[in-house]
Amino acid sequence: MLEQTPIHVPDEVLDDLRRRLTATKWPLDAGNEDGYYGVRRAYLQELVEYWADEFDWRAAERAINAYEHYRVDVGGVPVHFLRKPGVGPNPTPLILSHGWPWTFWHWSKVIDPLADPGSFGGDPADAFDVIVPSLPGFGFSTPLTDQPDMNFWKIADVWHELMTGVLGHEKYAAAGNDVGALVTGQLGHKYADELHAIHIGSALKLDFFNGDRAWDLSGGKPLPEGLPDDIHAQIVSWEKRFAVHLAAHVLDPSTLGFALTDSPVGMLAWILARWAHWSDNGGDLEKVFSKDDLLTHATIYWAGNAIDTSIRTYANNNRYPWTPSHDRTPVVEAPTGITFVGYENPPGITTPEQRVEHFLASDRAAWYNHVNITAHPHGGHFIPWEIPTEYVEDLRRTFRGRR
Repeated sequence: MLEQTPIHVPDEVLDDLRRRLTATKWPLDAGNEDGYYGVRRAYLQELVEYWADEFDWRAAERAINAYEHYRVDVGGVPVHFLRKPGVGPNPTPLILSHGWPWTFWHWSKVIDPLADPGSFGGDPADAFDVIVPSLPGFGFSTPLTDQPDMNFWKIADVWHELMTGVLGHEKYAAAGNDVGALVTGQLGHKYADELHAIHIGSALKLDFFNGDRAWDLSGGKPLPEGLPDDIHAQIVSWEKRFAVHLAAHVLDPSTLGFALTDSPVGMLAWILARWAHWSDNGGDLEKVFSKDDLLTHATIYWAGNAIDTSIRTYANNNRYPWTPSHDRTPVVEAPTGITFVGYENPPGITTPEQRVEHFLASDRAAWYNHVNITAHPHGGHFIPWEIPTEYVEDLRRTFRGRR
């Protein structure tokens, strides 16, 4: 019988955080009023002052602790997970895997509808027993001291042991986005017989991080000449979203980790840029994440001392390359549902129909046993946070008839 372990960040951690915030040494940041060089000091300083003086972590903690929380050791790996028991005739166990710079709390808008659909106008037969872990080295699945090589396919092994060994489920469901989609895809590859199905966003090939230039989305190729101006601009904009992120995380994670572990403002600036550039916010981040939302996620990273181990996952995805567990096709045999969102459309793609056609024509489609592909005209990288209602219905549809 597992013992519940509510989240509680010690007062001394919060006091130290506040001291560091108020003692920040600010750069001049001249000429960056419009964000031309990166995160704007004016907004970051406003957010930091709010973090130090007004943000109420204890209120956030109470909301988080409305759910069951557990901390377990899985083969020497520390794992924190949230659980919401399903309410229905036969809830299916479902593990949800987040990405970076996500936390387990990015799933918070979909947990209740997935666990208790009857209370949200849905069919109780669609109920899931919802398990939401922090990825190893993220959030409260720390400290990751004995597994410096943790990556997405090793996390999949940890998840399978958590679901079958620790929690005792013979068969389960899985969903994930960002790095969590790779974790989930690996589950659907290696453990297909023990999964009802999977649901993912992005649908990358599992060897996405393999190779000497995994940090470069272009693969070192120059932009083709003669592109229409709008397509050229879209490609440049797309690459700017991810170039520094991938390069720094894959090539130099520890160097970055020293700075961000010591400075909560530096840590916030680094992850704030991703929340701002990757969400479908129309230029106003707080349309998607309120200040309290941003700082809840940031405090989870800070309190778990997780920033460097979370970043290193990228390097390990590359330095310990994915290798197949079998040679059957499709590579991911588990029935697979996919949710695509408009803000992540490739250059030249403007409609949901085009997005689905683009995927089906790509070299990624053959990797998956896809049974339910949906594209939405809006929504950004943080799919279950940004379009929770649509995401819940997409996921339910994937698992109907496959329980």
